[in-house]
Amino acid sequence: MKQQLRQFSLGIILITLLIGVIACQSTSSVKKTKVRAAHSNWVEEHFQTEIVNIGLEKLGYQIEKPKEIDYPAIYLSVANGDLDYSVIGGEKAHQAYFNNAGGEKKLERVGVLTPDVIQGYQIDKKTADKYKITNIGQLKDPKIAQLFDSDGNGKANLVGCSPGWFCERIIDHQIKTYGLEDTVEHNRGQYIILLADVITRYQQGKSVLYYAYNPHWISTVLKPEQDIIWLEVPFISLPESQKNLTEKDTIIEGKNLGFAVDRQRIFANKKFLAANPIAKRWFELVQIPAEDMNVESLYIKEGEDSPEDIRRHAKEWVENNQELFDSWLEEAKKAADI
Repeated sequence: MKQQLRQFSLGIILITLLIGVIACQSTSSVKKTKVRAAHSNWVEEHFQTEIVNIGLEKLGYQIEKPKEIDYPAIYLSVANGDLDYSVIGGEKAHQAYFNNAGGEKKLERVGVLTPDVIQGYQIDKKTADKYKITNIGQLKDPKIAQLFDSDGNGKANLVGCSPGWFCERIIDHQIKTYGLEDTVEHNRGQYIILLADVITRYQQGKSVLYYAYNPHWISTVLKPEQDIIWLEVPFISLPESQKNLTEKDTIIEGKNLGFAVDRQRIFANKKFLAANPIAKRWFELVQIPAEDMNVESLYIKEGEDSPEDIRRHAKEWVENNQELFDSWLEEAKKAADI
């Protein structure tokens, strides 16, 4: 009996030592692992990347300076292993980019970084109320379209988004499908610069028509139902890569906005995730509410847009959510034992 007890005790000690060795190996491998991320030239994505990287640093990873790469090249870079992850994964909006980069063979979407991403067309409430405009289809009427003519050519100037963004494709597709080509033109360029012009025109009392994305500072400056309204679309019509979506995906608070309500998710290289279960679990847990993104976006608009400013904002966000942040870290560390 004593011999059996000794053998049992020895077995327990060996198992404990083995677990300790495995844990040490996991920690050691984490500390040797460099993580490479990227975001687009939209500054708000720098803030999200910083928060995610702060967590990875706390978990022991070495973080390389994030790169700035536009869509859809950023998907190809992650898929090919030149980068490890990015925070900019629009679950529905970027499906074509995801598929074209290799899809689930090379990439994996992880967690939900920011839920309830809303997109659509907005106009100022004063013009909407005066002319009873509720639907973008009404811009087929040249008299209605001319209300939003900012360059004098008789067509409505629809302020769109940056070239290469998927919203650019949707806007072009819908202008054609809704029969608006003769009365509406799509102004495209750097989204933040375009919105600055929208604000100026609004402050001058002029009518404005623009593509809106939330979370973004625009919704804190021009408030829905107070300064502007969302326009509905005549019917759902989206590019080929989103043909499986229905009205159920594009209706928010009873309005069909024409764009799918989306979720921003982290996407990562599949081999990287397989080799780094701690990082994968971290990606699954971290989440930044849309309200917090709006606040950060407004800081950036007001001039706090340097890398140092954004790093400070990220640290402040972590401090303001310390208990939750630490609970995510503790949960992520457990992935080393699986």
